[in-house]
Amino acid sequence: MTPTPSADQITSTAQRTVLSLDHVSRSFGEGEQRVDAITDVSLGVNPGTFAAVMGPSGSGKSTLLGLAGGLDQPTSGTVSVCGEPLGGMSRDDLARVRRRQLGFVFQDYNLVPTLTAVENVSLPLELDGVSATRARKAAEAALDRVGVPELIDRHIEKMSGGQRQRVAIARGIVGDRRVLLADEPTGALDSATGDEIMALIRALADEGVAVVLVTHEARHAAWADRVIFLRDGRLVDESQVVNDPMELLNDTLKRGQR
Repeated sequence: MTPTPSADQITSTAQRTVLSLDHVSRSFGEGEQRVDAITDVSLGVNPGTFAAVMGPSGSGKSTLLGLAGGLDQPTSGTVSVCGEPLGGMSRDDLARVRRRQLGFVFQDYNLVPTLTAVENVSLPLELDGVSATRARKAAEAALDRVGVPELIDRHIEKMSGGQRQRVAIARGIVGDRRVLLADEPTGALDSATGDEIMALIRALADEGVAVVLVTHEARHAAWADRVIFLRDGRLVDESQVVNDPMELLNDTLKRGQR
């Protein structure tokens, strides 16, 4: 039987949590047109934890990620980042939290193609008032951290998909952001490049970044510490990773998450 955690243990865990969703729901429309995209989801992610979110199309994965990142507001419940509840924040304060604490990685990169790698990565810092010199230095360090220091002054439009995604990840962690939110970051990549990106994200988690990854791929979810299953906007189950993609895939299919 698992022992009940003490009050001190619960408090300690709460203090460590950098991303918290507490009974979060999100609905769209009213009356007969109402759609419940997310229903009563509670989730906490600590530094260095890599959580993968799986579920069929339409299960609410991307909606959940948008709520976690403050890109959307819940209908009810509370989202907190590094202990700060996002609800009720002004637009400027939300932007501040996103710039300083949250990094986003998307399937289509969302980089400015006419800028260089270092210009793309330094942009969030400059928007936050960091001097151009300091922002460039931090951007160069982030690009080195993701393994592409040679791309510093190369324009995005002259890069491969894998190189662009590494630059996007560098932008997501520049300035020592605490949380990285990734929405199908390997979806536009070939399998070998996708595996390289997953290994990079795993390494960032091992360095202390809290990662939440949305994916359809069991072999990518197998890089995580936890796999969270959504169905019809509800958190229906959670597994500890078994480090075996086939076992995870079989487990996923048994849960009806095809």
